[in-house]
Amino acid sequence: MPAASYHHIRTASWVPVNRNASVTARYRVLPFPEKWRDAILTLCNEGLDPGAEPWRTVPTRRLEQVFQAFAPDILVMPRPFHDRGGEPAHWLYVAEDVPDPLPPHVLTPLLNRWLGELRPAPEHRGLLRRVRAELAENPPVWEPVQRELLACGITRGGTAAPQEHQFTLTTDWLARRVLDLGPYPYASGSLRFRAMPRGPRDKGAELVSQPLPYEPGKPAGTWWFSVVLNITLHTVPFDPLPRFHLHWSVRRWATRVGATSGRLRLPFGSRTTVLLRPRVPVLPGVPLSERFAVAQLERRWDKESRSFMDGWAHGGPAQLLADVALGEPFPDADAILTGPEHWLRNDARAGIVHRTAMGSHEVGPGLMPHQCSQLTEWAEQALPEQLRPAPRTVHTALAGAKPLNAPPGTVKKNEKEQEEARRTAQRRAAAAYAVAALGGTPDDDPPVLEARLLWQTSEMRLTAVAALIERLGLKGDGGSHSEDAHRHATPAAPVVLEWQAPELTVRLRCYRPVRDHTGEAVALTGGLDIPEGVRRTRDVVTAAVHVRRAEAAEWLRQDRTGGQPMLALVEIDRPDDFATRDHDPKFALRLGCADAGFVTQFIAVPKKVKGYNTVGNQRHRALMAWDDGLRQLGARVHPEHGLERGLPEGVRYGAVWMVRKNRTSRNRWAADVPVAVLVTPHAKGSGLARVQGWDPDADDGAGAWVPYPAMLLKLTRLAEAHPVVPASREPEEAQRSGRRRRSWRADREEQRRVAEEWLQKVRASLRREPTLLFVDAQNARSHWTWLQDSRTEPDRIRDGHAEPRRLDADLRLLRVRSHKNRETPQWWGVNPKDGPNGMPSHLWVPEGDAPGRVFYSTTPKPVQFKSSAVEADKLAPRPIRMGPRKGQPTIDTGEVGWRPTLLEVAVLGCHEEDGDDPQALALVAHLLRQPPDYPEALALPLPLHLAGLGQQYVLPTPGEASAPAVDADPAEYLAPGLEAEPDDQETDEEGQLALFGEFFQG
Repeated sequence: MPAASYHHIRTASWVPVNRNASVTARYRVLPFPEKWRDAILTLCNEGLDPGAEPWRTVPTRRLEQVFQAFAPDILVMPRPFHDRGGEPAHWLYVAEDVPDPLPPHVLTPLLNRWLGELRPAPEHRGLLRRVRAELAENPPVWEPVQRELLACGITRGGTAAPQEHQFTLTTDWLARRVLDLGPYPYASGSLRFRAMPRGPRDKGAELVSQPLPYEPGKPAGTWWFSVVLNITLHTVPFDPLPRFHLHWSVRRWATRVGATSGRLRLPFGSRTTVLLRPRVPVLPGVPLSERFAVAQLERRWDKESRSFMDGWAHGGPAQLLADVALGEPFPDADAILTGPEHWLRNDARAGIVHRTAMGSHEVGPGLMPHQCSQLTEWAEQALPEQLRPAPRTVHTALAGAKPLNAPPGTVKKNEKEQEEARRTAQRRAAAAYAVAALGGTPDDDPPVLEARLLWQTSEMRLTAVAALIERLGLKGDGGSHSEDAHRHATPAAPVVLEWQAPELTVRLRCYRPVRDHTGEAVALTGGLDIPEGVRRTRDVVTAAVHVRRAEAAEWLRQDRTGGQPMLALVEIDRPDDFATRDHDPKFALRLGCADAGFVTQFIAVPKKVKGYNTVGNQRHRALMAWDDGLRQLGARVHPEHGLERGLPEGVRYGAVWMVRKNRTSRNRWAADVPVAVLVTPHAKGSGLARVQGWDPDADDGAGAWVPYPAMLLKLTRLAEAHPVVPASREPEEAQRSGRRRRSWRADREEQRRVAEEWLQKVRASLRREPTLLFVDAQNARSHWTWLQDSRTEPDRIRDGHAEPRRLDADLRLLRVRSHKNRETPQWWGVNPKDGPNGMPSHLWVPEGDAPGRVFYSTTPKPVQFKSSAVEADKLAPRPIRMGPRKGQPTIDTGEVGWRPTLLEVAVLGCHEEDGDDPQALALVAHLLRQPPDYPEALALPLPLHLAGLGQQYVLPTPGEASAPAVDADPAEYLAPGLEAEPDDQETDEEGQLALFGEFFQG
């Protein structure tokens, strides 16, 4: 069957029919507790330390946990970002037709218990009694209100500005309309959905189907999953209509208990969600809700027993209802953990959401695009007359879907050798150009590529040397050396391999990462030296990192030649091979190598263990490691766009990225440091480009562009790899020094000020030559607020406190946004015939003659999913479409459902009067996602990808690769340019800010 030719794509999103579309609904509301009585806030601030910042609002999380577990019909709103005056912000909403979920005989004892938790100390009992009495005399009362669900304002830039309540209320209204459709029918059954309760950190509305069994066969047994629909509200730059995204996914249930413990193992350090479905009404006088209820389990360290304990988070929501006669007892945590499948089978009374940290699951995550299109088509029956599906888009006609110098899709057998030789010469030329840009080589001599191979096994050493020869097309073996010479080589006396090529000289110095310590050989790649029996606190681990960093730097400086950055390829064990993840020395070695002047690329020791085999693919891994290492030196084959019109001649490509320096704590906004990269293409058709990074300290503090690897090495100064004051001691330290502790809000505003001052210098450096500046919305908008939909305006810019002004004549500003936080919708290619919908690759533009500034980019399937069926069905058997088993039934429940990310490309600023074409600029961004020397497409355009790699040199992350993710959670499925949809989605503070706060923050 020939492949379909897709000319259009559709998205799972809805928009109002026009700007005048309006729907209103009635609710009952309660304001935030500090609005009930001033005495409640007084109680919160009673007895605070002198240096502590006073509470400005009442902490409500414990109450909100009770509402989600016992009164799921209550919609809990997020706090406004600042007081807007007029009508007070409302905290709790209940639809008008829902019975009172908190009658007085439930609310009064609940509030009394909650007030007691705010200040439990004996010295506060007098004030506590007075507050309780005051609240009993004047209890909070539900008030009726009417809310607009669709109509909204417009920003100065012409973007829709939804009202604060619409992010929760409107999506819940749409979800309830979908529920009214009844079950979703499929070939072997039907899906019956229930709504989830919504808390202040939840994004939009969520529907979850009943648990479905999957039996892959013995000895796997039965595994369970549900289908999930999320509906979220979003905006698009310069579009006056809001958008509602439908996101379909799979939720997998945890049912496997340990063979020894007899209970399900909870991950430590975070909470695990449990969905509850009581059999009878729980609160007296309140009917049983049709929604699921939610509670959270956690594994915590018990200091008294010095062991891990499992239980409900904060003791469970039932604690605050101890004075209320419940219709049935709240489920026991131990009972659920020891019999999770029993609770799930029993009318879904309790279901523990599977997390990747719990191990593998036989149900594959995600849904394929054709099934998403079928589910969306069914849900569209719920559309009211005021909404319609979002218009489809058509692929651009300006150019093809790939760069001019992209490798051909198919190569004839007799031309494969010639094509590989061409690509090898291309890579060698790129390496020579990058090394020459570092300087240090006489103009009349070929540049010298200096690299180090720090090997542990002879097997990988031989493989790595052969891979380098293959990758750069080098002649010979570089010099003959005995195995004994290799084993006794040191940084001061290495084994040196050398190759001469017309474009460059390659010199590889080889030795094992072993140092002499008091006459004993100690491997620098061994686990960090963390004392046994000591709890691995942040201080203990960072101290061990600091020691290993210093040891590695001192050891490697013995082999330092010249002053330019060099590359070190380091063979190291997997993180799971160390005693714990905290013992992994990878980040310490990266910092130590950087201190000695080396960028680093790691490669795993080849070994076969249960479920893991790196022996058979070691050649491939070595080739990829050299590719990644050379890219850190700035060696890139630049994509050639071939466009003759619509963008300025000789345009350069810049990118700004916020690199995370540390993590958010209770009292500190996580610190981010801005990084900038500049890519300057060489002559047309060469595929060469100079890559530079911004050094704010260069030129006596004025800042300057320096070679890309030099920027990476300087970033290591920002790494917090040293002992720091624990969060628990911060108030004590502040009080001792007599200073007032800063709030995270103050930290955030200070970081914004610093970032925008930095941006002004970078922007000034880009004058006099045309530059297309890329930014990632989800990465940078918290610091550069101009990027937010609520603030940006076409062809203008603001990077400080001054008013927005006209974009500089040589600057173009382009913002991208991915599926993160569901900010771009799910999508599919529309099959022009009767076949299944698919996943075409191209730049997609608005249909019709209307000029647009917002476009969408999709990239080809990665190699590991080339054979994936777009019509894969998780719910029912389907006939196989092609191959030797054509026509036979199969079911795809165990397969990974995925789709390439739909990347939004918004041209925020250009100069159309000077000949700029926004579509051409967006097409350049699309083509920059497909560098010819990368095996797969990138999640982001190349300049942003390069800037984001700086994160590896500042803060250790769970995955060192900057490759994008799939619409799935296991790490082994991660592939470039694909969506990620983990079962255990964590709350993303910046994403929450984006969804609820772009229009409301100060």
